[in-house]
Amino acid sequence: MTGDRKKEPWTSIQVVVIGDAGVGKSSMILTIATDSFAEGVPHVLPPTRLPTDFYPDGVPLSIFDTSARPEDKSKLDMELKKADVVVLTYACDQPVTLARLSKYWLPELRRLELNLPVIVVGCKLDLRDERKPSLEESMAPLMQEFQEIETCMMCSAAEQIQVAEVFYYAQKAVLHPTGPLFDRETQSLKPRCVRALKRIFILCDHDRDGALSDAELNEFQVKCFNAPLQPAEIVGVKKVVSDKMAEGVNKNGLTSIGFLFLHALFIERGRLETTWTVLRKFGYNDEITLRDDVLSSPSFKRASDQSVELTQKAIDFLREAFTTLDQDGDGTLQPAELEDMFSTAPSNGSPWDSPLYKNTTETNSVGGITWNGFISQWEFMTLLDPQKSSASLVYLGYPGDTSTAFQVTRRRKHDQKRQRSQRGVIQCFIFGPRKSGKSAILDALIGRPFKESYDPSKGDRYAINKIGLSGGANKTLIMREINEASVSAFLEDKEALAPCNVAAFVYDSSSEESLKRAAELLEQVAVSSECSGYEVPCLLLAAKNDEESNPSCITRSARICSTMGLETPTPVSMKLGDNNNLFLRIVEAAQHPHLSIPETELGKSTKQHRQLIQQSVGFVLVGTTLIVGGITLYRLYNMRKLHSSS
Repeated sequence: MTGDRKKEPWTSIQVVVIGDAGVGKSSMILTIATDSFAEGVPHVLPPTRLPTDFYPDGVPLSIFDTSARPEDKSKLDMELKKADVVVLTYACDQPVTLARLSKYWLPELRRLELNLPVIVVGCKLDLRDERKPSLEESMAPLMQEFQEIETCMMCSAAEQIQVAEVFYYAQKAVLHPTGPLFDRETQSLKPRCVRALKRIFILCDHDRDGALSDAELNEFQVKCFNAPLQPAEIVGVKKVVSDKMAEGVNKNGLTSIGFLFLHALFIERGRLETTWTVLRKFGYNDEITLRDDVLSSPSFKRASDQSVELTQKAIDFLREAFTTLDQDGDGTLQPAELEDMFSTAPSNGSPWDSPLYKNTTETNSVGGITWNGFISQWEFMTLLDPQKSSASLVYLGYPGDTSTAFQVTRRRKHDQKRQRSQRGVIQCFIFGPRKSGKSAILDALIGRPFKESYDPSKGDRYAINKIGLSGGANKTLIMREINEASVSAFLEDKEALAPCNVAAFVYDSSSEESLKRAAELLEQVAVSSECSGYEVPCLLLAAKNDEESNPSCITRSARICSTMGLETPTPVSMKLGDNNNLFLRIVEAAQHPHLSIPETELGKSTKQHRQLIQQSVGFVLVGTTLIVGGITLYRLYNMRKLHSSS
């Protein structure tokens, strides 16, 4: 299809009729327009319009006749580029015109890169030699080679046989196309169609028992076709399915396998409008993706120091989905179970297939994702791309408006003023020199074993998990490792630290050089946060505490913390599994955002300058008060003096 051809909902359809000269194109068009056959029709008819009520779908057709003469080729190409469907004709009494379909006309349509449905029509059926092969036999190879052919048929304008059907099927090919639904080569539903129908089944299976009961099936029927099924009809539907596929029906009703089989049967029998009606009632477009109005996400307008989080309603919905799919009850979703969860989305695989999400959450020994890892991944996606999270919830069947699934947090600046943060998702940016132990800390957060070998991180890396607090509550901690080489470029963005709730600086406690570099990074980040206005609580982490500590490092790190007004470094050893409640400390630092703010020389000088100004203003105010007070006393003295003299 050249350009954007989508016309949903369709208000009109352009049909272009093509074929060799003399095959009967114009006679066929004139017959549908006048309901009669005429001899001596013009070489090319003017555009013909069939009214809205001509066919049941209520969409008018504009039919364009064309010339096959070489001198009219440019005009023909122009008409084809405006077409919605092509009726390709040959004459039943002229075998050469049939051969020309595969030798010239169909390759020509492909050369023009027209992604259009094609209806192949044999005209002059009344003149056909009955000894020739049947329509099915002659057309099967053609339809196999050219998948764009929607259907093949024959008609007779002279005898008025199946002329109206030609344009009915042309209209149907546009409104109810086969291509997106069914693969003729494999004789099966296409994956995207399967995903859409599976989602519809899940939405209609209200009790989540894996089958549509009679009541649920009836409710589905009313929603899609505005009419209930009679009890005998429901029995008949289930019998048709069970006769062909035993697992299509169980004691609870029609299973998802049976539901899919039923639609494949409709399509095979030419009742594509049935499946398309169902898809469109549930919000799907011609590409079998949800329409924009269905996927429309809430307004996520927010400042750079605000974030988007899932509401409790969304978390409860996801917990139910997790439990439903965890069929073996082991508290994890195996890769196949996770794939099944996202099998209702139009694209293959989960929304977490990108490298950004790789190895970021807690899994078990065989790769199954735990509930903590699962919900943490959802919260991570919501933080990074709330629109994607919203769309994923819709495809999973989230009930109602997705605006109820999200909340925008308070600004970090306001949190600092109130000296309290209520965020459920905490972001910690972790800085440090090479080989300081940053990656080992991220591995520890998601329960991965310590690795002796050094494997440098390539670019930024994330790790996410739940951190339990006293009283049974928990927070989601997202740790982002900032590559040392990219820190300067990272901080060039004035908004870089806006989403950061805590910054942690790691150094090898046995190396003075490592501490020196960590201190430089701390100063660099602290100055940047002061200049940007997004002051960040900071922690210093003394990693590799299992190795012999350097006395100089201990003294120097204590001095750094004292000078900058920070707590003493937190010693940790990931090798020994001793994190010294590090992750809880990070969360607590985020919950009290006014504390642990480092003081730099720049900040101190600014603070001193501010204090001097305030003191100067104070002196001026005191002096002014004394002067005003003196004038007042003088006036009172004069008034009393005058009073006494009088």
